[in-house]
Amino acid sequence: MTVEALREHRPDVLAELLARFGREIQTVAYVIVRDANDAEEVLAETLLSALERGHQLRDETALRAWLLRIAANKALGMRRRSVRLIQIGSLPESASPDAMDSAALDRAVLKDALASLPPRVRAAIALRYYADLNVDEVAAALGTSRNTVKTQLRIGLDRLRDQLRDRGLESAVLGTEANHV
Repeated sequence: MTVEALREHRPDVLAELLARFGREIQTVAYVIVRDANDAEEVLAETLLSALERGHQLRDETALRAWLLRIAANKALGMRRRSVRLIQIGSLPESASPDAMDSAALDRAVLKDALASLPPRVRAAIALRYYADLNVDEVAAALGTSRNTVKTQLRIGLDRLRDQLRDRGLESAVLGTEANHV
C-alpha cells in the first residue's frame, strides 16, 4: 500500500512514512551531520524526495533501504556544504562529568569519537550499526563497493576502539558486537 501510494505521488503517504521510518532516518542523519536541526531537515527532504521519486522504487521490500540511502546521501551532501561554513556564536554543549550518569557519559564519549570520523566512514557506521543494514545494503546506499564499505567500517571501528581505549571505555561502549566486520 505504501509503495503504491508513493508511485501515485499521494501526499497522504508522508504521514505513514514518517511514522514507520522517521525516527530511524533522523537518527542515521544525525550521526552523519551531528546536528539535530540538520537531521530534521534531512528527514523532511528525504520524505519529499521519496514522494517525488516514488516511481523509481521497484521492490516493495527495499523501501526502508531506499529511504535510508536517500537520507544518507542528503546528509552527506549537507555535511559537505557545511564544511565550508563557519558557525559564529555557538559553543559546544558540555556537561560536567560529575553531573552525568555512567551511561550518559559513555554516550557522550561515543558521540565525540564518532564526530571525529570522516563523514563517509561515519555514514557507513550509521547505516550498518544504527540502521542495521547489511554490508551490501550499505554499499548500495552509499553508491560504493562492498569492499569499500568493509574497509570504511574496519577503519572507523579501529579508530573508535583506539579513542575509547585511550579513555578506558572500549568494552563499555563498543562491547563485542562491532568485532565482526
